[in-house]
Amino acid sequence: MTYRVCLVCMGNICRSPMAEVVLRQALADRGLAGRVTVESAGTGGWHEGDPMDERALRILSDHGYDGSAHRARRFTRDWFDRYDLVLAMDRDNLVTLRRLAPSGVEVRLFRSFDPAAPPDAEVPDPYYGGREGFEEVLALVESAAEGVAKHIADEVG
Repeated sequence: MTYRVCLVCMGNICRSPMAEVVLRQALADRGLAGRVTVESAGTGGWHEGDPMDERALRILSDHGYDGSAHRARRFTRDWFDRYDLVLAMDRDNLVTLRRLAPSGVEVRLFRSFDPAAPPDAEVPDPYYGGREGFEEVLALVESAAEGVAKHIADEVG
């Protein structure tokens, strides 16, 4: 059985797709590529079908990752049945997801898995800024992805 995780931000063109690419690599590095599916989505639908933001793609590429296949999607209530783990990039999206979630479904912040971060730490939205914001997001995502990968490795055995 495949373990499935979905990473969620606002529009699914910056943070969550960057985290998707990085987490997928962290899991592959642990030998879990065939046992875990990593996807991403946004709580808003205005970018549906669009590729990742060019700045996010560039930062990922500059650091050896490939996000070129990404297309934005919108997370809907019925998706909770598809995933074992749903992680929000920030508190606003966490609140939105918790409102959508069926009773008993846990939704957590992505950075809550980063042992160096406080439990309520967010991945800031770099959309309205420059390159440095996307660099910061990548660093935060890489750090948290290791903790998420460890958690998933423990879950799948």
